[in-house]
Amino acid sequence: MTVRAEDADLYSLVYASTAASSFDDEVFGSLLEQSRRDNGARGITGLLLYRNGRFIQFLEGPEAEVRSLLATIEKDPRHTGVRVLNDGHPQRRQFADWTMAYQPVRESGSPPPAGFRSTFDDLDNLDEPDGVLRAARELSLWFRVRSRDAP
Repeated sequence: MTVRAEDADLYSLVYASTAASSFDDEVFGSLLEQSRRDNGARGITGLLLYRNGRFIQFLEGPEAEVRSLLATIEKDPRHTGVRVLNDGHPQRRQFADWTMAYQPVRESGSPPPAGFRSTFDDLDNLDEPDGVLRAARELSLWFRVRSRDAP
């Protein structure tokens, strides 16, 4: 596999955090607009997931830019408990077409079926790094399938 010149220093990470206060659609719209503009200028792509006051974000791009963005996020008063779940140097981008894709993850009104496990909740189990990585990959796949099948 050939690595594109612009991705020679490709770095990715997945982090989780908790919102310091609730986010409504207007606040998210503003956040996404700013993120997409700034990320595009920095060569960063990624995905933001939000559920019940919790964020999971995938970031990828030049290592210095991604690390700088994470440092900014860690200081952002809208986040608490920022934890890097996984990071590394992939051979290619997972979200090359999105400066910041977004998908709200809604809770179901009914109880989960027997045997159900929440990939979102799996990300909290830092004692099992392989499980965290698997959960992050499942969320990434879930989003790509949903975005491909969207009307």
